[in-house]
Amino acid sequence: MNTEVIEITQAQYQENYKIKIYFSDSKVQIIDFYEFLINSHHPEIKKYLELTKFQSFKIEYGDLIWGDFDMCFPIYDLYEGII
Repeated sequence: MNTEVIEITQAQYQENYKIKIYFSDSKVQIIDFYEFLINSHHPEIKKYLELTKFQSFKIEYGDLIWGDFDMCFPIYDLYEGII
């Protein structure tokens, strides 16, 4: 049984709504958040369609977050490339 805790170690904005995410086990995923953002009905999420706001993400405690946890995703989902 693998008990390794996977964390996000680095994230780089690519283009549009894509972010390249680096994980602690050396896996790398490029995630496109556009469909999630455009289909959201929540104003706290929709505001991240503004690219400057979208680009304001940070890594905190191994998680990729926006604002004061306005938007964050389960690490496993990002690891699998699913949002």
